[in-house]
Amino acid sequence: MTLTAKPEDVGLSSERLARIDGWMRGLVADGRLPFVQTMIMRRGEVVWHRQTGLADIARDKAIAPDTIVRIYSMTKPLTSVAIMMLYEEGRFQLDDPITRFLPCFRNMCVVTDAGADTLDTVPAEREITFRDLLTHTSGLTYDFMRATALDAHYREKGVDFQGSARSLGEVVETAATLPLLAQPGTQWNYSIATDVLGHLVAVISGQPFGDFLRERVIVPLGMVDTDFVIAPDKVPRFASNYTKGPDGRPKLLDDGQASTYAAPRLASGGGGLVSTAADYMRFCRFMLNKGTLDGVRLLGRKTVELMTTNHLPGDMAQMGQPRFSESPYDGIGFGLGFSVMLEPAKAQILGTPGEYAWGGAASTAFWIDPAEDMAVVQLTQLMPSSTYPIRRELRVLAYQAIVD
Repeated sequence: MTLTAKPEDVGLSSERLARIDGWMRGLVADGRLPFVQTMIMRRGEVVWHRQTGLADIARDKAIAPDTIVRIYSMTKPLTSVAIMMLYEEGRFQLDDPITRFLPCFRNMCVVTDAGADTLDTVPAEREITFRDLLTHTSGLTYDFMRATALDAHYREKGVDFQGSARSLGEVVETAATLPLLAQPGTQWNYSIATDVLGHLVAVISGQPFGDFLRERVIVPLGMVDTDFVIAPDKVPRFASNYTKGPDGRPKLLDDGQASTYAAPRLASGGGGLVSTAADYMRFCRFMLNKGTLDGVRLLGRKTVELMTTNHLPGDMAQMGQPRFSESPYDGIGFGLGFSVMLEPAKAQILGTPGEYAWGGAASTAFWIDPAEDMAVVQLTQLMPSSTYPIRRELRVLAYQAIVD
């Protein structure tokens, strides 16, 4: 995606934005990140797209504007759009129990003590609803949390949507045999909820989830490099993925030129996509335009407004014991597929009430600020995303550049 205007044309300072360059170079030079790429759009104009570092350290291959990366949980907003498209077709209501379509979730139980070594349970007081899944208040959890006995049972039973040889439906049905971490609707717990939503898309539409997302969302939005697999001709553009090594420098996790992403794999609604900065900015533009892009409308304005409104009684910190998520808890609420800024002062960060966001496990992130008519996409490939506070650092650098 080429730049379409100068920063000053949309109320940003080129001099202040240049601070992002120095910050990115520093992250790469001191060995914290293999590369970093940033794209900024305001008032419909892309005014900043810079990158530095190596997409493949071993091969000394520089990051390029069109480098493809694993976006992990930045898949979730697209899955949320897909299920809300079916909502707009009248297929279900948000307060409908998901057992209408997935009877395997009937008669669920809830652990009585999430911190205990055993899984003593009581019956669930009500069934899981679509809204519970969209807001991560369903009581489901993640296998990688490693915080409770229930998380361990997820691992033992193979409730893992990344690289599983089983079908989406089979993994979901296995998850339904395990108890819930909390009563539905009572706690915010980051979880496999969006993967379950992906399976619901398939069941309700009668079409495999991956096919639905490609045909109904990705292709209409012109996201030409976004998919669950890497096409052979695109492998050279696929970045490698890293973690922090013993010496503090990036250590290879997944070689981009020999990755499992190049073979058919499970279409995971919670974290399966690869994408580019330009592609994901098209998604951000679609959201900023309240459900339409280049003459194609996927969602109505009122639906987008509902999705990006906080659906919790307060912030995430008030909805249970904070565990890992791709967002801070204080001052941040959650809508239907996105975190939502409530109080920048409480979150202790520059921002605007009503902005919405999410991130991915390899330290990718985006946020959209309707009040400022602004969107930012940040890409790198370092796991886990909690390794360095680069999202908060970029937020300050992007917002301090607003001068109008």
